[in-house]
Amino acid sequence: MEGAEPLGLQLIEKLPAAQCPQFLHKVVDGICGRAQPRFRDYGNIWNLREWLEVLEDSSTFFKTSVGKNEAFVQTADPLNGLSPEHQEAISKCLTSRKPELAEALAEKVCAMSSSYLQDFDWQLKLALSSDKLSTLQMPLVNLDLDIAEDGVVKPVSIELNKEELQNLINSLEAANKVCNKQCFSLLYGHTLHFLHTCILTELRKKAIDFNF
Repeated sequence: MEGAEPLGLQLIEKLPAAQCPQFLHKVVDGICGRAQPRFRDYGNIWNLREWLEVLEDSSTFFKTSVGKNEAFVQTADPLNGLSPEHQEAISKCLTSRKPELAEALAEKVCAMSSSYLQDFDWQLKLALSSDKLSTLQMPLVNLDLDIAEDGVVKPVSIELNKEELQNLINSLEAANKVCNKQCFSLLYGHTLHFLHTCILTELRKKAIDFNF
C-alpha cells in the first residue's frame, strides 16, 4: 500500500548502514544472555513503538535463520526491500555469530526441562537360550541413554527385541514428524530433528544387521 509505514525488520533501514553492525551484534548479545541494545542509544532514530518492533523482529529473524542455509537467508522475505548495505550487514552478522546463537538456543531448549538426553550408545547381541528354551537365537539391541538432570548424568539401559525396537523407531519417527511440521520457528525443532535423526539412523542400521 502506498504511503504505508515500514514494519518489522524494514525499520532497520532508518539506521545508518555504518551503525548497523554494532546494533545487530548487540541484538545477538541479548539473545545469548548478555546486554542487548538500549533504547536511549537509538531514540533519535526510532520512536518507542518502532524500537520495540525492530528489536523484536531482529531477534526473531536471527533465531529463525540460525538453522537455515545461506541461500535461504539471503532470499528471506523480511530482507526484501532493504538496501544491499543493510542486507549485507545482517547476513555477515548472522554468519559470524551463528555458532554462538545455535549454542545459546540449544541451552534454552535444554533448560525447558530438568532432564534431557545428553548422549546415547547401543550394543548388539544374540540371545542363544533362555530359562524356558534351550535354543532361542533371538537378536536383541541394548540401548544406553545418558540422561542429564541437574548437572548429574544418569545412565539408563533398555533391552529391545524386534517388536520393541520397531515400536521405538515408530515413536521416534512420529516425534520427528512433529518437529518437522512445527520446527518451533527456532532452532528448537532443528535440534530435536537432529537428535531423532541420529538415533533413528543407527537403530535402522541395527535392525538391518539383525534382519529385524
